[in-house]
Amino acid sequence: MDYEKLAELLFGDIDKTPEDYEKEYPCRNLPEGAKVTRFAPSPTGFLHIGGLFAAFVGERTARKTGGVFYLRIEDTDKKREVENGVSGIVKGLSDFGITIDEGMLTETDSTGSYGPYTQSKRKAIYQAYCKDLVKKGLAYPCFCTAEELDEIRKEQEQNKQNPGYYGEFARCRNLTYEEIEEKIKSGKPYVLRLKSQGDENKRIKFNDAIKGEIEMPENVQDIVLLKTDGIPTYHFAHAVDDHLMRTTDVIRGDEWISSAPIHFQLFEMLGFAAPNYAHISPIMKEDAETGGKRKLSKRKDPEAAVSYYHEVGYPKEAVLEYLLTIANSNFEEWRAENPEKSRDDFDFKLSNMSKAGALFDLVKLNDISKNYICTLTKEEVFDRTLEWARAYNSDFAKILEENKDYATAIFGIERGNEKPRKDIAKWQDTVYYTKYFFESPTEFEWQENLSKQDMAEILTTYKGVYKDGEAAEEWFPKVRDMAESLGYAKAPKLYKKNPEDYKGHVGDVASVIRVAVTGRRNTPDLYEIIKVLGYDEFLKRIDGAISLLAK
Repeated sequence: MDYEKLAELLFGDIDKTPEDYEKEYPCRNLPEGAKVTRFAPSPTGFLHIGGLFAAFVGERTARKTGGVFYLRIEDTDKKREVENGVSGIVKGLSDFGITIDEGMLTETDSTGSYGPYTQSKRKAIYQAYCKDLVKKGLAYPCFCTAEELDEIRKEQEQNKQNPGYYGEFARCRNLTYEEIEEKIKSGKPYVLRLKSQGDENKRIKFNDAIKGEIEMPENVQDIVLLKTDGIPTYHFAHAVDDHLMRTTDVIRGDEWISSAPIHFQLFEMLGFAAPNYAHISPIMKEDAETGGKRKLSKRKDPEAAVSYYHEVGYPKEAVLEYLLTIANSNFEEWRAENPEKSRDDFDFKLSNMSKAGALFDLVKLNDISKNYICTLTKEEVFDRTLEWARAYNSDFAKILEENKDYATAIFGIERGNEKPRKDIAKWQDTVYYTKYFFESPTEFEWQENLSKQDMAEILTTYKGVYKDGEAAEEWFPKVRDMAESLGYAKAPKLYKKNPEDYKGHVGDVASVIRVAVTGRRNTPDLYEIIKVLGYDEFLKRIDGAISLLAK
């Protein structure tokens, strides 16, 4: 076979060589040990939390080493592509503070000198490397139809042989030049296959940065490099792209481990140094039905979509903080010792990632988010709540806009204290949190241990006790004295000691006032609530509650 002639027959219009591209995409001038990582999704319009996690891990790895993190769009499968899919991915990353150094910015714009960063625009590059493989006798055209491939598969199943296109089953591997030329001239469609040099009796070994040492059989399959339309398969495109973009570390889901023999073989046959691989286990979730664990599901779990975190209003800082806790188990201990430090100061390591799937826990995310939000000023809470509401709750946004000072004061209650309250885990929570400030309660969580008459008596008496403008240190002593005068214990411990001597205790009395004003038993500091509501509104609500109790 004259492979030079065959290469010209197949790729006569390709005049650039691999050597040309090696010069066009030179080795990066980076500090020793710097990592070049990438996030390489398909533009399907759905950014999964697992994708965000992988991108975050890649970004952290590059940042900690003074390297480069870039975004490459793998759009060779046009059937799955959706409109504005790239912009959706870019926004999904940037909304959570994950910034790229290079790569796609929109459907058409990019930054960086190692592009194009979309695979569909790199067709000529892939074909140049395919032409070179053909010249070396390492690739060949395959004209087998779907029916013929199905026949091969059935024969293999019948004989209990490994499935695939290899060895004796690779029908087009040894076609002559004349046979190939005749088929091409007749217009017969073909794919380009790799002429695998693998040996089924040999094994490959590689050290995965997360999983440790992995050993697998060599690849013997003559995999497809180019499809009938000349577009490359994922396997081939990623090998060429990762080499030319000078990727040092490929961080991806562990579903790709089974493809590692193919990828290592491709790098070797192309003459490239293979990158380091780090395979991330999928994010798992407790399954209430089975009691076990399962992967987060697009279909079953709303939290699987990154858009969910925007819609309910988790701050990006809390989400990233949480992702670090599931990425490196030692992060929580570090955070406890360094509460004021930036997460950028944490020494993130791939080797500290879990070999098994990290368990996603919304309760823990809520705790982290509450801890973050309670550190913000009242103005910051107002601004970020309004930003969320403008996107997802226009009615609430209007209320906030029309009552800026009042709403800001609401968010200031018990904020800045040594032990601030942690009622808000996400901006969506502020709708319920602020509701009784903007409308009088219509439902009341009254004390079960007190009669309507007792509660009405407490409220009527309190109207005469509370004075507008009284200081915080005066407020509760007055409530305590009033409680004692009405037959309630001044302290819960006194009531517990002799419950038969009292109607209840001062906590019950304060709760009645709290419920009358807010409708709820569990709220922030009652004194601060009354101050924000204002004296007139306070009296109006007390009177309304007394009337309701009289019915």
